[in-house]
Amino acid sequence: MSGQVGDLSPSQERALAQFRENMQDVLAVLPSTDDYFLLRWLRARSFDLKKSEDMLRKHVKFRKQQDLDNILAWQPSEVVRLYEPSGFCGHDREGSPVWYRIIRGLDLKGLLLSVSKQEILRFNFRNLELLLRDCEQQSQELGKKVEKISTVFDFEGLSLRHLWKPGVELIQEFLSALEANYPEILKNLIVVKGNWKQELLKFISPDQLPVEFGGTMTDPDGNPKCLTKINYGGDVPQHYYLCNHVRVQYDHQATVGRGSSLQVDNEILFPGCVLRWQFASDGGDIGFGVFLKTKMGERQRAGEMTEVLASQRYNAHMVPEDGSLTCTEAGVYVLRFDNTYSLIYPKHVSYTVEVLLPDQTSLEKIERF
Repeated sequence: MSGQVGDLSPSQERALAQFRENMQDVLAVLPSTDDYFLLRWLRARSFDLKKSEDMLRKHVKFRKQQDLDNILAWQPSEVVRLYEPSGFCGHDREGSPVWYRIIRGLDLKGLLLSVSKQEILRFNFRNLELLLRDCEQQSQELGKKVEKISTVFDFEGLSLRHLWKPGVELIQEFLSALEANYPEILKNLIVVKGNWKQELLKFISPDQLPVEFGGTMTDPDGNPKCLTKINYGGDVPQHYYLCNHVRVQYDHQATVGRGSSLQVDNEILFPGCVLRWQFASDGGDIGFGVFLKTKMGERQRAGEMTEVLASQRYNAHMVPEDGSLTCTEAGVYVLRFDNTYSLIYPKHVSYTVEVLLPDQTSLEKIERF
């Protein structure tokens, strides 16, 4: 059996019922609770209940960290809007939205010198949420469930400049997040190069396909590239590069030795306080994460503390990083700069940390939570 709604074996039906029961405590914070949504996670882990539950619970944390419930109201910076080559245009023959990725116009180095890696990732998570919203609208209009998307990768013009190591690492990180948090949503992944454009018509009808890709669709003004829907990117102008601006020196400086880490403790006295940070590094990228101590008065390893913001590597030597989180409970929050992965090079970090007291709105949200 396929594991899709209406095509479940008895054992799969039992697994679905048990999965729903096991996840009762988090169903209220999920974007959907129907069988279609829950089955995505079960299929992604071959109906292994423990693995599926672990995957979905990690996604709940991811949704909170990325603030996905409010991400559609977030607007990326100008350089991302103008030079991140992608877009949504039309629907495939089964009604699924089509997401275009224009590799020829991708200047990853220019983007990563202009904004943080996290902003580019967040922009793409926002795109995925927009695509899923379109799936819901299509389901209502067509009277059938639409839950997957088609993706067109235009590899025309692919060259060595696209294989820049930090850029490749960014793509790998996005694909890992896609697999972990948006399972089973990719229906067709179509690679376009050379004469492959003609193959698109097998999946997308001409009136839903831009003239640029072999169809008949144009913009209202007749533009064959459908520029109102698809951004073709291009080289990022250097005036956007943050490295061309004055280097910021924050309140504190420290050296994180090779193979080691630096912990910065911050005591939070009240739930609802906002912990805010900014940092930059020299000597290469630096890992960063936020943890909550489980024992007071002593240093703890990362694995002994509660992870609040997942640790990951930041290109803070290229673009300064900033972020914040609302603390849902009092305690000692640890900002951890991680250089344990580098056995050769120490890293120098400059950082500022501040704590903002909660306002009444934040307190009400915490109480409801």
